[in-house]
Order: sequence, then C-alpha cells, then structure tokens
Amino acid sequence: MIRPCNAMDVPVMLEIINDAARAYRGVIPADCWTEPYMSEDELRREIEDGVQFWGVEKDGQLVAVMGIQHVRDVSLLRHAYVRTVSRQKGFGGELLGVLRVQTSKPLLVGTWAAAAWAVRFYEKHGFRLVTPGEKDLLLKKYWNISDRQIQTSVVLANEKWFEHKAKG
Repeated sequence: MIRPCNAMDVPVMLEIINDAARAYRGVIPADCWTEPYMSEDELRREIEDGVQFWGVEKDGQLVAVMGIQHVRDVSLLRHAYVRTVSRQKGFGGELLGVLRVQTSKPLLVGTWAAAAWAVRFYEKHGFRLVTPGEKDLLLKKYWNISDRQIQTSVVLANEKWFEHKAKG
C-alpha cells in the first residue's frame, strides 16, 4: 500500500532514511557524510519547507519513503529511500509512479554523482542527466544545499523538463 506519510511516521521515516543512506558512506565525499545522515530536526525542516512524503507500507510497516516538493515552475523528487532489507523489490519504482502523477510540472531530482545506483534507478524510469552547467544553475535555483554538495551532485530530469526547456 502506498500512502501519504504523517507526523506519526517521522520516527520510522528517519529509521528508513538513515538505514538506506548507509550506502553513501565511503561513496560520497567524506566531508559530506554526517552521522546520522539526517537528523530529526532536518527531516522536520524539510517537511516544513513543503516536502510531502509518501511511503510504501508492507505488512503494516513502512519500508520506503520518497518526497515531492513543488518549487516555482517545477516539482522536485526528494529523499527517496528504501530499507536495506527491502531493496530490489520494486518499492522505489512504485513510489516514483505515484509521485509522478502528483504534478503536471516538470520533475527534477538531485542525487550524489558518485551514487551510480541512484542515477541508474532514475534513468531506468525515464529521467536523463542535465548538462553540468545546467545542473549547477538548477541546484542553486531550486534547492537549498551547500556549494560542496552542488559540486558533488547531479540532476536528472523527466521528459517534460526537456520539452519545457526546448520551448524556451
């Protein structure tokens, strides 16, 4: 079952995020890694800033979360995580499918450049990398992240973004 997450889900969402984010340790630059990867305060700030989280529930427990944030003329996919024990079972793709229909705006997603598995996931679902120059502009325009994270990230966009861009 896929459903919107609520305030009661925050502890479990944090558990999922921090469990799944362990895959980044040793992959992303050491100066970008924190323990825990996301604190409760950070998660609550993201929610206050408009990230709407959805989750996949299996056997009564959340196993995956993904957020969507509507920012100006685009929607951002944010914080997509699947519990380590629940990976490779289609939960991320199911969530992505539900979030795609939550917006008519172009969709963008940022992730760590070194997280090849994340880039492959989005490419498998029809997203394409934007150019490095576009990436820097988009990350500065739509996200609130450090310059270091901008340097070490990529942005992928859905077809609607490329069509929107082509129209100028």
